[in-house]
Amino acid sequence: MQPSLAEEVVAATGALLAVIAADGRILLANPALQRFTGRSAGELLGRLFHEVWVLPEHVELAQDAIARSIATGTASPQEADWLTGDGGRRRVAMLNDVLRDCAGRPYAVVTLGIDVTDQRQREARLHERAETDRLTGIPHRGALFDTLRRHLDPVDGAGCAVLFCDLDRFKRVNDDHGHGVGDRLLSEVAARLSDLVRPGEVAARFGGDEFVLLVPGDDPDRVASLAGQVAAALAAPFDAACGPLSIGVSIGVAAGRPGETADELIGRADRAMYGSKTHRRRRTADDRDDGGAAAQRPGRPMPAP
Repeated sequence: MQPSLAEEVVAATGALLAVIAADGRILLANPALQRFTGRSAGELLGRLFHEVWVLPEHVELAQDAIARSIATGTASPQEADWLTGDGGRRRVAMLNDVLRDCAGRPYAVVTLGIDVTDQRQREARLHERAETDRLTGIPHRGALFDTLRRHLDPVDGAGCAVLFCDLDRFKRVNDDHGHGVGDRLLSEVAARLSDLVRPGEVAARFGGDEFVLLVPGDDPDRVASLAGQVAAALAAPFDAACGPLSIGVSIGVAAGRPGETADELIGRADRAMYGSKTHRRRRTADDRDDGGAAAQRPGRPMPAP
């Protein structure tokens, strides 16, 4: 007998089509779903769907979603990772609907799944590039301010601390060896700082030769430890074609509480950094017995991007 148009569509579509009974057993699995799971129709029909493509950690959620759909007669769109036949994971966007019998009682859920893994990966890459400094590959100033605002949110934020880092003697590197060497040095600085931060912490390029590290919450011991690690990491020589290059770093630390603005927090850390830099310059001048003192640069206005 000639298959109906509906049957031809079900067989031809690349979408993952399944009908799942109220007890979770598979009533229909189209060829695309068979290929995705690596199982034939005979191997799928009658099986519990959550034993086939649902991740082990999501089984209870998947069972609850079916039960609620049958109980309420409505099913919402969802997106989740599915298991493939070879054990891989793919991101699937699902359109779900409830099937009813002739008396109007819900008896099954029909799921139409689209594999969106590649699309989500492209979106993630675009998002990462949009928030990444092109030279160093770490978050840029705009991304830093977005993160600061989340941590300082008066309702949902838990506060954070920032370390404002300004490279010492970097201008000399640019003047003596050129901007190409300076750019490579900035990239290496970013790499060293990135190696120091823990999950949840952020190392960002603020601009020029300035970097900011963000530590969530209120942990003075961690902040002090990180400041010491940063100073040590950036005091170590950097390899360059022209030979080892030695710079240093001036660090200003400030802690912010929920309700404070990102501008205020960064401004305080910036002023603390210049205070530290000026103190060190004065101490160096005193050690040389020249009686001079470096003039402190006033705090700069730093509007958020």
